[in-house]
Amino acid sequence: MSRPASKEAKSVGWRQLLHDRSVRWLYAGQIISQIGDGVSKVALLWFVYAMTDSALKMSLIGVLQTIPPLLFGPFAGVLLDRIDKRRAMIVIDVVRTGLLSSIPILYAMGLLSLPVLYVLVFVIAMFSMAFGPALNATLPLMVKKDQLTRINALMQSAMTIGQLLGPALSGILIAAIGAQNALYVNAGAFLISALCKLPLRLPDIRPQRNSQNVWRQAVKDLQDGIRFVFVKQRLLFLLMIVASIFTLGSTAFVYLLPVIGDRLLHVGAVALGWLWSSLSVGILMTTAWLLWRPQQSFCARIWMIAVAAGVAAFAVPALLISESVLIAAGLIAGIGATAGLITPLVSASLQERTPKDLMARVFGLFNTGTMVFSMIGMTLFGWIADSFGPGVSLTTIGVVNGAAAVVSFVLLPWCYRLAKETSAGSAQTLRRVS
Repeated sequence: MSRPASKEAKSVGWRQLLHDRSVRWLYAGQIISQIGDGVSKVALLWFVYAMTDSALKMSLIGVLQTIPPLLFGPFAGVLLDRIDKRRAMIVIDVVRTGLLSSIPILYAMGLLSLPVLYVLVFVIAMFSMAFGPALNATLPLMVKKDQLTRINALMQSAMTIGQLLGPALSGILIAAIGAQNALYVNAGAFLISALCKLPLRLPDIRPQRNSQNVWRQAVKDLQDGIRFVFVKQRLLFLLMIVASIFTLGSTAFVYLLPVIGDRLLHVGAVALGWLWSSLSVGILMTTAWLLWRPQQSFCARIWMIAVAAGVAAFAVPALLISESVLIAAGLIAGIGATAGLITPLVSASLQERTPKDLMARVFGLFNTGTMVFSMIGMTLFGWIADSFGPGVSLTTIGVVNGAAAVVSFVLLPWCYRLAKETSAGSAQTLRRVS
């Protein structure tokens, strides 16, 4: 008798995913664009700081990049559910190529003022905001349901590779050709990413158009998405709450790393860089594990999310008693591993239980919610660190992660009950048919 989840079965599942030509092209494009994006994040901030010599004016770049998903995320989902996803991603990449290229071009021509730069950054953020829901709505069209966790982990690995390589490459490029010219690299990366999407073959699941007023139909589509999440699929809504609570603490932790390194661990910039890298290493470790492991049931995924949040609840405050940089790096890698586990599991769960014609709307709402919690976390825990010290901030983050774990455990009985009812309903249907 063969054993389930054997090494051979795991290997076949992993190979089967990359055997798909469309998956390979999409993954290649994501790696290239994420590395380019990592270059741009550092180069753009450096360029604005060199241009203005103002930390406040530099920080406004982050604010401008955050506003679009907060204000327009759900509406972007409405539009994306009604158009071809492949074409949408190609258009977004091509437009970002042109907009990013215009920054160094205008600067070289002496036509780039700070207000013009802010407008360009805002418009780029508008298009970038739409790319995430488009990508998440595309993945279920490419693989079967039992491969959703794997393909989400695969796309997460592309993002993590970009986080590891992009900033390092950006520093080299800034020194070699200047911060403004380094933006050409990201523009070129977006163009290559667009070309990588040309070979994709996806089914067309767009709803049929009707003669109803466009704006009225858009409002109705948005209402359908909200009703699906808040009324029809309350389990998904609670899962979104778990992810948002975890994001509240995890995003704040990332932005507090320099403070942790300076005030708690008393390390310099080089050691801080290693600590930051250990976070990405942890994400890559769990990403590789998810790629290798067969996809679990919906309830099993909630169990794994609860355990991961619980581990983070203990690992974050444990930094307060870490006796060396090496121990701190191990704890930070563990914290990164929990984040690397939760994101693909939540995304796969949303994709599994959401109709394909509602996918972009659901992820638009999800991204907006997590962005709100990210901003609250960065602001709140930054204030706590300044007012009461980083130790209090880390302890509070641990409590927040613990809350995410508790909510996940509370969901488990509900999940198993729903699964049992669904199984009983299917069996009854089969009996009627026979």
